[in-house]
Amino acid sequence: MNPSPSTPRRHFASDNFAGICPEAWAAMEAANVDHAPSYGEDRWNQEAVQLIREIFETDCEVFFVFTGTSANSLAVATTCAPFESVLCSEHAHLISDECGATGFFAHGVVLEGLPAVHGKVAYPEFERGATRRTDIHHSRTRLLSITQSTELGTVYSVEEVAAIGSVADRLGLRFHVDGARFANAVAALGVAPRAITWEAGVDVLSFGGAKNGLACGEALVFFDRHLARDFAYRRKQSGQLASKMRFLAAPWLGLLRDGVWLRHAGHANAMAAELERGLRALPGVEIAHPREANAVFAQLPPQVVTGMHARGWQFYNDVGPTGAARLMCAWDTRPEDVAAFVGDTAALAK
Repeated sequence: MNPSPSTPRRHFASDNFAGICPEAWAAMEAANVDHAPSYGEDRWNQEAVQLIREIFETDCEVFFVFTGTSANSLAVATTCAPFESVLCSEHAHLISDECGATGFFAHGVVLEGLPAVHGKVAYPEFERGATRRTDIHHSRTRLLSITQSTELGTVYSVEEVAAIGSVADRLGLRFHVDGARFANAVAALGVAPRAITWEAGVDVLSFGGAKNGLACGEALVFFDRHLARDFAYRRKQSGQLASKMRFLAAPWLGLLRDGVWLRHAGHANAMAAELERGLRALPGVEIAHPREANAVFAQLPPQVVTGMHARGWQFYNDVGPTGAARLMCAWDTRPEDVAAFVGDTAALAK
C-alpha cells in the first residue's frame, strides 16, 4: 500500500526528519502574542522547568539549550576537569557523531569507548574501565555516560541503570545519560522517569525534545544541583542562551502537558514494532539488534537497498557494527507508511 500522490511520504532515515508536533506548535504560537522578558526571565521558562520537576518528582535544576550535542558536551564540561575522562559505549554519539564537541567545550577531556552488546555497556565494563589505570600518566576517570535509548535501538532496564549507578557511587564517579530518545525509553519500559534517572544514581540527563516533536531544543537536567551552580554562566559563554528564550521553552509546555511526550514516543515505538514484524517475515531480511524503542536495524540484501533508494525511500545503510539499515520511526509515522515500506521491500526481496 502506497500513500496517495497528494500525501507527503514519511521517511525512515531519522526521527529528525519529522516536523513539529501540533501541541508544540500551538504552545510556541501562544508565546508569540505579546512582549515578554528576554534571556529566560519569562513565565514559559518558569513553567517548563516546573513541569520537568514534576515529571521527575524531584527539585532538579533545568536549563534549555539548542541541541543534543551542546547538552552532552556541556554536561561533560560541567562534571569533568580537563585531565579527566568519560567512559561510554564504543558506539556512543559522544564519540562518533559530535565532531569533537566534547573536547571543544571540555578542553582536553578524553572519551574512552567501552565494548557494548547491542549498544549497551554492562556495569562490569564500566568498573573495569574505571579501575584499569589509576596512575598519573593516564586521564582520571570522572564520568560514566550511557545513551537511553541506545544508538542501536535498545533500552537499558531499571536494574541495568541502577547497577551502573552503583558503580559510579562506589567509585566516586558521576553518571550522565544522553537521553536524546529518553521519551522512547520511558514509554518502552512503562516506568516513572525517576526510576531510570535520579533514583538509579543519575546525576545529569540530556533530555531530548527534537526527536519527539520539537523544532529544536533539549533540556539539561541536573539531579545533583551542586553540579549546576555555575551552569548559567557556562550556558551563556557557549552561546546556548537565546535572547528570546521563551521560544525554546514554550514548545516544551505543549510536549509535557497531559502526557503528550509519552504518547508521541509510544506511538513511534509502536510503529517500529509494526515495521519489525513486517520485515522479519520477508526472505533474506534479518533483524540485527533487538527492537526495543523506535529504531529497527535490518540486514537488507544489496539489491533491496539499491531498489528502495531508487524508489525514493530515504534511510541510512551500513550503520552500527553489523552494517545494517537503520529505520527510525517518529511521532508522525503512520501505519500506511510502514505498510508501504514493507510492501516495497517485499517486492524487491523476492
